[in-house]
Amino acid sequence: MPAMSALLEVRELDRWFGGFKAVDQVTFDVQEGEIAGLIGPNGAGKTTCFNCVAGFLKPSGGRVFFDGHEITGKPTHSVFHDGLVRTFQIPQEIPTMTVLENLMLPGEGQLGERVWSNWLPPLPRRVRREEREREERAHGVLKTVGLDSHAHHSAGALSGGQRKLLELARALMSEPRMILLDEPAAGVNPTLLRRLVDYVLKIREEGVTFLIIEHNLDLVRELCDPVVLMAEGGVHAIGHPEEVLEDPDAQSIYLRRRLS
Repeated sequence: MPAMSALLEVRELDRWFGGFKAVDQVTFDVQEGEIAGLIGPNGAGKTTCFNCVAGFLKPSGGRVFFDGHEITGKPTHSVFHDGLVRTFQIPQEIPTMTVLENLMLPGEGQLGERVWSNWLPPLPRRVRREEREREERAHGVLKTVGLDSHAHHSAGALSGGQRKLLELARALMSEPRMILLDEPAAGVNPTLLRRLVDYVLKIREEGVTFLIIEHNLDLVRELCDPVVLMAEGGVHAIGHPEEVLEDPDAQSIYLRRRLS
């Protein structure tokens, strides 16, 4: 039987900023059901690569495929519609709204966002039903990430770690096939980080694939396989986390960055 294509395929991706090449011929795959890690020292090009894949930046060269279809240079909303969702290192919640309201923000194509839907029968009934269904899903997602007891609390009152969980919950509301998760461990205390790891594993069991940028190498060893190591804009190594992280060249890359 022919080999199946990966869920995410990145091929010879380039991104220039003026005369500086931030991403240089990056190529890697993420198979469906994997929790892949994208690691490397600061300035390695990880976030720029993320942004090119997710549609926040247009690549200068190369191609990106998702579920067998090319998404190179597609705008963010189109990539989102395809089932590929990106979270941010700094959560993007609306702090003046409740946790539940942040999840209830209208998704693409909801009837309630069309003015005439609230006036022409039988559409108002469909709008109300859609709202009820969305609220039920929001409560279910909050339970999945352990924030159900905070549903009616202000999002601005959450701790840094809880805001990371809310960011993950917002991504889950779109029923994604894959989540690009940006530094989930940053600013999270060890207890909450343990919970976050468990939630990611649980969500993976429900059919969601992950690609994670992370500097916490203990978390990478526990959670990610495969690992893609980037340095100076390019891919230095790909493989099992222990193979990559124990490689002397990989350790030298991190050491040089600390000493520079």
